[in-house]
Amino acid sequence: MRLGSRGSRLALTQAEQAGELLRRPGVEIALVPITTAGDRDRTKPFGEIGARGVFVKEIEEALLTSSDTEGLAVGAYLAREDPRDALCGVSELRAGMRVGTASVRRRAQLLALEPSLSIEPLRGNIDTRLRKRGERGLDAIVLAACGLDRLGLAGEIGRRLTPEEMLPEAGQGALALQVRAGEEGLVDEADDAETRRRVEAERECVFALGGGCLAPVAAHHDGEVLTALVAAEDGSWVERRSGLDPAALAAELAPLAAS
Repeated sequence: MRLGSRGSRLALTQAEQAGELLRRPGVEIALVPITTAGDRDRTKPFGEIGARGVFVKEIEEALLTSSDTEGLAVGAYLAREDPRDALCGVSELRAGMRVGTASVRRRAQLLALEPSLSIEPLRGNIDTRLRKRGERGLDAIVLAACGLDRLGLAGEIGRRLTPEEMLPEAGQGALALQVRAGEEGLVDEADDAETRRRVEAERECVFALGGGCLAPVAAHHDGEVLTALVAAEDGSWVERRSGLDPAALAAELAPLAAS
């Protein structure tokens, strides 16, 4: 079984984690590193590289051996790990801090928490971002806690931000195994039903809002209730709604997301 992944240390670590769940008698796993548009250009903001999918387009095309990515399915969601965002470098935000992140979702919520922050763009893999924090004299950076945990870098975390402070990206903390439609049986033993239930509700809500990594939109299911968020990029306003129906939440927030 050939398992495609981006070539960063985190991506390959995650792919190896998935491969261990798929390995069984008669099945060997071969990791196939794939370079994406987002990997090739590490300086431009995501919106200048292309539309949504700058880190997955080439992987999906390799899976289908064509540029038409219809016909793909998520065959399994691995059990979810920590979905929270992590503040690295400090344990709390203070007025006037310089904080690095390339995420408009994080930027909006950071500025809502502390409007005097200076949010500076920061791209690269986890190791690069941690190094750049020191090189550029940033007070802090914000990363996904799960990525740091998977690389054994939890000691870099000054504080794990609660969803009440910073609502995570849809699906954050979960690994998805994407396969060609009809071949879900290759990986279905690795599927965690509860993770699938939560993440698919989050993704449905964000998709209906037209969100992604280019918009200050978020959704997180805590097991009991789904919470969705839209915000102004400058953090001047943030709106949250909670409920059980992803479509209803999206419909309620859509007028605000479009404003």
